[in-house]
Amino acid sequence: MIRAYKFLMRPTVRQTVALGEMLRDHCSLYNAALQERRDAYRHSSKTSVEYGDQSAQLKEIRAFDPERQGRWSFSSQQATLRRLDKAFAAFFRRVKAGQTPGYPRFKGVGHFDTVMFPKDGDGCRWDPTPHDPVTRVRLQGIGYVRVHQHRRAQGRVKTIGVKREGNRWYVVLSCDEVPAGPLPSTGASVGIDMGVTHFLTTSDGEHIPNPRFLGAAAGELAAAQQHLATFPKRTRRRTKAHRAAVRRVAKLHAKIRRQRVDHAHKTARALVRDHDVIAHELLNVAGMTRAPKPKPAPDQLGVFLPNQRAAKAGLNRSILDAGWGVFLAILTNKAESAGRTVIPVDPRNTSRTCPDCGHVAKENRATQAKFKCTACAFTADADHVGALNVLNRAGLALCDMA
Repeated sequence: MIRAYKFLMRPTVRQTVALGEMLRDHCSLYNAALQERRDAYRHSSKTSVEYGDQSAQLKEIRAFDPERQGRWSFSSQQATLRRLDKAFAAFFRRVKAGQTPGYPRFKGVGHFDTVMFPKDGDGCRWDPTPHDPVTRVRLQGIGYVRVHQHRRAQGRVKTIGVKREGNRWYVVLSCDEVPAGPLPSTGASVGIDMGVTHFLTTSDGEHIPNPRFLGAAAGELAAAQQHLATFPKRTRRRTKAHRAAVRRVAKLHAKIRRQRVDHAHKTARALVRDHDVIAHELLNVAGMTRAPKPKPAPDQLGVFLPNQRAAKAGLNRSILDAGWGVFLAILTNKAESAGRTVIPVDPRNTSRTCPDCGHVAKENRATQAKFKCTACAFTADADHVGALNVLNRAGLALCDMA
């Protein structure tokens, strides 16, 4: 199996400065390569520049600028150029598919946060001193950086990434040949229904509360964003107070993100530990959180009818705060490692179908929280009914697979 491991780095002050310079120079290389492609296409000859052409120029670029571009790993610079090439490949794919193209854009220094090293040992080395109790990663141009390794990385390290999140630095390892760690069989199956009032409800009737991390930090985050809004959005040089305000907002968002991921890991781990088969709804979170389209008035030009945009925005915020997509991805990965089975099922009418008699009707969902069948008068919690129907559909899916 392929697994990724993310560890917090503990760089010194000088190493922190060097890491920032590495991101700055890779960002400069990315933007220069993008500008070259733009200029070549705008030329009357309509010349196209490919990754191979730009990669062949790296040797001359490094010799011309040894203090900046020549300081870093050649392979990591090739990975940055490959990143731009993938952006253009995705752009052309969207053009052919008739989608919104989204032409690749220039990256600001504050928005270029990752540098990839395609191979362990080429410009980087993971744990070069295994005899030392302190784990380190060696990076060309920076040196040996301490790493807080909170768990053992298994398998063979293929690629190494250095990522900046706010004022923190992380090393991300992509490992191949990771051995599976199957858990003992429990003989239990469960269906889960994702929600906003409750984070999820199981077919056993258990409710996992929704922590609402964004809502809990909303006041502090709003104050930080209001303070940031007092500074000009576009300026050549930020003041010290401006940079501090930016760091404050980024720090709050990073804390909320870590809390959400931590909650998802713990909840998924409990489900995987106690059940052999886990069924969930196949949710299109991107579609569910899409803003409603405007409704033009039929007889009045330039006038639009109410479309519940404000209410939908609040629901979208709650769905994104719950982090369904993150949780389901983590659940799938943990289940694969533990030898468990995860079955996504069609979510249509799971909360409108009576699990007792099978009657399907919109009126069965009496309220948001209560289910009452109009045919057999079966009454239960609406989320619990949804989880039961998810489990029943998973059973049918298993029978079809058999």
